[in-house]
Amino acid sequence: MVVVATAPGNAARSGVPALVEVIMLSAGSGTLRFRTRIAALADGAHPDALAHQLAGFGDRRDPASLSHSTSWRFADSRIVLTYVALPDPQPDAATLEVPLDATARGADPLAPTPQEIRPVDVAAHACRHLAFLHRTDPVVAAAAAREPVLWQLVDRFVPGVAGLLTAAPGPGAAARTAAGSGR
Repeated sequence: MVVVATAPGNAARSGVPALVEVIMLSAGSGTLRFRTRIAALADGAHPDALAHQLAGFGDRRDPASLSHSTSWRFADSRIVLTYVALPDPQPDAATLEVPLDATARGADPLAPTPQEIRPVDVAAHACRHLAFLHRTDPVVAAAAAREPVLWQLVDRFVPGVAGLLTAAPGPGAAARTAAGSGR
């Protein structure tokens, strides 16, 4: 059973505006690279369709292409739905490196939103999620098999379902998790 609760005084509110953000991944000089595109989600539009458009996939149905929703956050009075898309159809576009150790954590267990969320934090979070899916989702694994160089770079990340696993792998690393999702 799903119960939808309305905060007092918000019954007539039309909703919170949403943005769709797409993190596009590529390989460059032996590192995992990313760039981001973001746009407002129109009323009645599906976020998957906007993510596909922002990624630049067009009518492309390449079996190596993948788009996946990885997180959401509340920022500037809007919900930001984040997708990761790969491979970037414009790998020569200006990109940033995705650092293995980028993290964003909230300090309060009852208010898990971090004070600051940088684009590299969002990209690293998406890569941890993809590393998990590569090991557990046959659709993702099939796409990964067609882009081995790119996915070898993704697999350097400690797999994460949601939230955050410690950045440095080591004994017991998979068991150490941070409280809250942070996204």
